[in-house]
Amino acid sequence: MRILFIGDIFGQPGRRIVKEALPALGDEFSPDLVLANGENAAAGFGITPPLVEELLDAGIAVLTSGNHIWDKKEILPYLQEHADGRLLRPANYPAGAPGHGMCFGKTRSGVEYAVVNLQGRVFMHAIDCPFRCADALLGQIPERIRIRVVDMHAEATSEKIAMGWYLDGRVTAVVGTHTHVPTADESVLPGGTAYITDLGMTGPTESVIGIEKESVIKKFLNQLPARFEVAKGGVRLSAALIEADPETGKARSIQRISRA
Repeated sequence: MRILFIGDIFGQPGRRIVKEALPALGDEFSPDLVLANGENAAAGFGITPPLVEELLDAGIAVLTSGNHIWDKKEILPYLQEHADGRLLRPANYPAGAPGHGMCFGKTRSGVEYAVVNLQGRVFMHAIDCPFRCADALLGQIPERIRIRVVDMHAEATSEKIAMGWYLDGRVTAVVGTHTHVPTADESVLPGGTAYITDLGMTGPTESVIGIEKESVIKKFLNQLPARFEVAKGGVRLSAALIEADPETGKARSIQRISRA
């Protein structure tokens, strides 16, 4: 079984390259399951219901997110009303937050899977413990569902690496998101879990993590409030392809994918 996980989709340029590149990626790699982090799809900050539907219609089975999931107020009722969970928010937000942090699905060939969305706490909001939350969620997944994919949305590389080791042998893959810079540490851990610290960003390349570089540089220089806009210019899709045994849930390989 092949799982394609696309890194943080940033604004209209990111959405555009996803729609343009997915058919070719499908022909090249024949993924059974396509996942993506979509929390920056709306001009770099948040996501709206129409954009959720746009990305799902493009062939993405499940959209994960992170701290920016709350940036657009219109997404709150959408999260509450859509119990199918194809748009996830981090599961370790306190009880009462709208939406779900885990969902179940089935590929066209009939392989069942679970997707879990977690958020780190180092240099981020002080929410519930992602490690204990992961334990609780894994306990809710039926034993027959062996394909289990985790998006660990976090700032600190140490926290993401720790989660990879913590879940090694219990999930198919742990992929990091949030920092928008792809890391070169993709590997299959000893217990059979595919891991990468960050998938990278699907969005503008001539930018500072998606934002027009001039405004970010100016803010670093003068420390004054600045209006951030999605950058223009070249665009790149960043992702990882994971091959796994659907019977055991163990990963066989993981490779970085980059398409401009």
